[in-house]
Amino acid sequence: MQQMTQSYLEEVLEKSRPYTKEGRVASYIPELGEADPDTLGIALTECGGGSYEAGDHQQIFTLQSISKVLSLLLALEDQGKDQVFSIVGQEPTGDPFNTVEYLETEAKNKPFNPMVNSGAIAVASMIKGRDVDDRFGRILDFIRQVAGNPDLKLNEEVYQSEKRTGARNRSLAYFMESMGLIEPDVEDVLDLYFRFNSINVTVHDLANIGCVLANRGKIPGRQDWLIAEEHVETAVTIMFMAGMYNASGEFAIEIGFPSKSGVSGGIMSVVPGQMGISIIGPAIGPRGNSTAGVHILKTLSADRQLHLFRDRLL
Repeated sequence: MQQMTQSYLEEVLEKSRPYTKEGRVASYIPELGEADPDTLGIALTECGGGSYEAGDHQQIFTLQSISKVLSLLLALEDQGKDQVFSIVGQEPTGDPFNTVEYLETEAKNKPFNPMVNSGAIAVASMIKGRDVDDRFGRILDFIRQVAGNPDLKLNEEVYQSEKRTGARNRSLAYFMESMGLIEPDVEDVLDLYFRFNSINVTVHDLANIGCVLANRGKIPGRQDWLIAEEHVETAVTIMFMAGMYNASGEFAIEIGFPSKSGVSGGIMSVVPGQMGISIIGPAIGPRGNSTAGVHILKTLSADRQLHLFRDRLL
């Protein structure tokens, strides 16, 4: 098995860099369209205390759909699993992340899961707080604590860009209101959702979060729980089934550990008991995942034998 070293990680990143040419930046949100498609960076935080980084690891980007894992964790803390999954399903989907068709044609009366847009909007409606500002303050404080970075903040430009171009998400939210899944004020719920997506991070922040999840809700070396273990188990399982949009099944087979991507090109991965990994590569493929980032994770999984089921079936 390949040992982790700084030179090895740099080699993997450089060998994966040509795959940036296979993707494009997400221009449907205008601010995201300003990203450099050649950017590629990685950070890795081990539960045993080691850390590594390579490439453009200091690049700042917004969480986008990676925020869905974190808002789900807070909703589980606020409402409990039974209440959350009475509103949102737990099943994977082969449909795109912003699908409308499922809500209209299936007699399920709720979104597939918390990792699709409709599910994440419904989850946002379950975050407790006096008003939108209070609820956003709670999720921001939570993310700062888990990432170990008190300086994380909202990217105002991306937030406003998302609000201006959020017609599809508005249609999902108002359709769910008509079904009784979310309650007024729908615009407040949407505003909260857009803010979640627009929090600035680096790969170091996300690798730290991934490491806390890999350590079942604790910061390595500390005894206090940041997140209840049962909620981590739930969120990480859903990441494994549905975290890579409608490429999640292929990703689970080929790479084999829970991950969540966002259309800014970020990926946050959890290797249970071992490490958190994060990548930024704004060039994304047609299903919303960083093209070079997926190649990096596939290489790491194969070289370091990280697939969850490797050597565990016999």
